[in-house]
Formats: sequence, structure tokens, C-alpha cells
Amino acid sequence: MIKIKVPATSANIGPGFDCLGMAFDLYNEYTFEAGESGGYHGFAPEYRNDNNLVYTSMAAACRELGIQIPKAAISIIKEEIPVSRGLGSSAACIIAGVAAAGYLSGKDISFQDIFDIASVIEGHPDNAAPAVWGGMTAAAKCGEAFRSRTIEVAEGIAFYALIPDFRVSTKRARDALPKNVPRSSAVFNVAAVSMLITSLQKGDFNLLGFALRDRLHQPYRSRLIHGLDEIIHGCSACGAYGAFLSGAGPTVMALTPEDDSDFEGKIKSCLANYWECFEVKRLNLDRRGLVVEI
Repeated sequence: MIKIKVPATSANIGPGFDCLGMAFDLYNEYTFEAGESGGYHGFAPEYRNDNNLVYTSMAAACRELGIQIPKAAISIIKEEIPVSRGLGSSAACIIAGVAAAGYLSGKDISFQDIFDIASVIEGHPDNAAPAVWGGMTAAAKCGEAFRSRTIEVAEGIAFYALIPDFRVSTKRARDALPKNVPRSSAVFNVAAVSMLITSLQKGDFNLLGFALRDRLHQPYRSRLIHGLDEIIHGCSACGAYGAFLSGAGPTVMALTPEDDSDFEGKIKSCLANYWECFEVKRLNLDRRGLVVEI
């Protein structure tokens, strides 16, 4: 039996559209038991079939690796990552399936291989990179290959996930984006990303109020998420350095001083004006990434 653990991820981190991501200490865990019976265990009823994303990703990886699809019973034994909330639930399924393809078949598969194949399946590497490598990452497609590097994040900062009780599909969030953007918006985001990476590395967190701003995706996705702009502004008013839409949303991630004990209570009062049901989770960076136990 193979056990695979994948962390939650938050993509984009404000201006880093499709290239920046972070891994956090929420996890999905899967087991794969080789055998003739197969089957899906622990999943919601709509995922107990061969359209299950873990299985389809395993099958896609096998085709890429030129190997036969192994027969295995697939189980989800821990499911902490909420589905379609912008915290990398799809990436977790994809990476688990890709990793299982290699390990079940005995194929010599590296974490770089898993990252490459998962990025192709997802279409972009911003969730796959932190899910595989952990921490904060920058990733991009360079020619036909994907590349990723870890970005050090200084101590002294806390992360709060503001998770509403509704979903936003990635496809719908993608469809909301324009095909072209003004040059001024592109320049703004380049400046913000540069400032963001520097401020997180050096611990100069007061720069985050500017550095987490975005003009490429958040303004267009705000129409899908009631109160998004007001909530992001409200995070700052409640003491956060800044906040951003996590992935395609609807979760908002706020960054605060590590010793701020008042933020959670204040932001819950703010959120109640916009979301009927929500959860606020304080998270830590996961610095390990993908874990495979054989």
C-alpha cells in the first residue's frame, strides 16, 4: 500500500498570477492499494467513479510515462482541503494520482517528474509547485519544461484563511478574465510581484499593503464573490498587512503580524456583513510539501 499526503495551496498571492504559490498545513491524505478489485473509498458519492480526478490524473500520468494503468483501490483517508474554495483541492488530487502512477508501477519517478506532469494536467504550475516542494514558490513554463524555485519567507507573519461556505469553479473564474489587459496593469503587477518577494524575504512586511495588490485577475473575479473588495480592504482595517484572493477563490487569505491576537475576532465581525456562513482558519506555511510513504 502507498500513502500520499499533499498540502493545501494558495495560488497567485495577489499579483503573481499563475506563477506564485504557497503551501499550508491543511492536508489531504490518500492510500493506493494494488489489486484487481479497485474502487473508490471515502470520497463523496459523485467522485466514486472513473471520473474521479485522482484516477484520471493517474491515468494521464501513465500515458505520459508510457506504462499500463495499475489497478488499485483508491481511498481518501483525510480530507482537510475544502473543495472549490481556492485552496488547491484539485491540485492535491492531481499530484496524488500522478505520484501513485509512478510508485505503483515501480517506475523511477522523481518529484520533478510529478511536478511536470501535474502542471501539464492543471495547465499552470502555481499550485503544483508548492504542493510538491512546500513553502512559497515561483514557477513558470520555460520552453517545454516547467521550472520552480522556493522563496524564503521571513518569520513574524501569520496567515488567516477566510473560507466562505460556497464554491467558485476554476473554469468560471478563468472565463471571467479578459483576453487582453492594459500595459499599465502589466507594469503594475510586475512592480508589485518584485516588491512582494523582497518584502517577504526580508521581513519588511509593511510593504505588503502595496505588494499584494493586483490588476490582472482580482478586479475581474470580484463580480463572482460578493463583497470581495470590501473584505480585502476590511482585512487591512482589522490590522492585516494585506490580503488577497486565494487562487480562483472564493477564499481570501490575510497576512497579519504574528502576535496580533485581535485580528480573528475583528475580521469575523467584518465578514458577517457579506458572508452568511464562513470559517476563519489560522494557518502555517507547510515547508515539506508532498510526502509519499511506501
